[in-house]
Amino acid sequence: MAKSYYFISDLHIGGDEALGVCDYETELVAFLQQLTGLEEEAELIIVGDIFGMWEFTNIKSSEKLQALMRQFPNIFEAFREAGEKIKITLLPGNHDYEIACYPEFVKIFKDFNIDLEQRPAITRELCGKKFWIEHGNQYDDFNHMPDFGNPYALPVGYFITSGMVSGAGKRSEYGRHNWLKDIQSVYPTEEIPYWVISNYFYREMSDWLRWLILPFLLLSGLTTFVLAGAALEWLGITQTNIFLFNGLFTSLGYLGNLVQVVLIINAIVLSVLGVLFVPLSFILRDIKKTLKRFRLMTQPQDLIAGKEQSYLDAAQDVFERHPDTVIFIYGHTHVPSLRRLGNRVVLNTGTWLKRLVRVPLRFGYLPDIYVPFYFLDYFKLSDADGSIAIDFQRVDKAQPQELDLLQRLLISRKRRETEEPIPERTILDV
Repeated sequence: MAKSYYFISDLHIGGDEALGVCDYETELVAFLQQLTGLEEEAELIIVGDIFGMWEFTNIKSSEKLQALMRQFPNIFEAFREAGEKIKITLLPGNHDYEIACYPEFVKIFKDFNIDLEQRPAITRELCGKKFWIEHGNQYDDFNHMPDFGNPYALPVGYFITSGMVSGAGKRSEYGRHNWLKDIQSVYPTEEIPYWVISNYFYREMSDWLRWLILPFLLLSGLTTFVLAGAALEWLGITQTNIFLFNGLFTSLGYLGNLVQVVLIINAIVLSVLGVLFVPLSFILRDIKKTLKRFRLMTQPQDLIAGKEQSYLDAAQDVFERHPDTVIFIYGHTHVPSLRRLGNRVVLNTGTWLKRLVRVPLRFGYLPDIYVPFYFLDYFKLSDADGSIAIDFQRVDKAQPQELDLLQRLLISRKRRETEEPIPERTILDV
């Protein structure tokens, strides 16, 4: 029995074409080397999705691991060296489900000092109490394995991933910017359509076209304001002569004339839309109902909260069935967290993938901007004088600088929403 346990998950290493790059390879190797130097008896448990095997579509399951070894020899060698000093245990996730289905994978991983557990969940013990460990996909309707270990019993998520994510990896480098490969970083997945629209506008649209329509989109809100003011003046409700006779812009000279041209064009467009509003409103209302049925109109934070609740419910069920279990550990959703359920704890191990946060723009009708960032992390559980110490650590990594000038200008006064704070140390008195 180890004296301390380390947990990481959702590395998603490998895949077709542009997915065959590991942005955090240097940090992962350094982390494994850090574990190699430990003086204590420890175990590293990888809570699923170490590899992106679903993202390989041109080779058979038995060949995918060999392809990964060729792509990332430094990572496999780092695992081999670390496994000589500490115990390394690997759980299958959904993206690397194949490793749960074929017995020969156990021997292959053993050659790299990795113990592969071909089970959906395992337990470990510390301070006389147990903690439950699983990837978490079993509580996801799209990725639930109906017959765990059967390579032919695949969930809907497999077909979506192999088609969409792998396809994105194959086509990403054809774009003006290599952004499509980051589709795995979009969470929740219901955000993907909006993310695609955002990247088309800011990255793929012709520069001259974007800058041509930019003033109209930026001033669309001002157009509505001016039209409303002009209507009030024309109806005599207000006695000002600012909007109707363009007094608001005449003092600005050529710039004011240019703004007026933009506003006039916007007004014409709004007028046409106003005529079509009645028939369009019925269609739009029906579309919204359909999108809500598919949960595509829900706010991202509501979707995340709803998905997290299913894991809290699963943890509560485990705690009730196994009273000596005090910690429930899972990954899958890519959002690290620490939740208390009474005198028990639920841990989400997060991801090492690049992540994206949606920054809404509060003026005009411009697409929202998705800001990329890294949040590499791991949890450590250890004995602290008879109590269980839960340490949360971040791994330093330079943040990506991928936003262009326009995107930086539009969010210059905004700040990325900070991650929900997780204490560096939590003591669980058992």
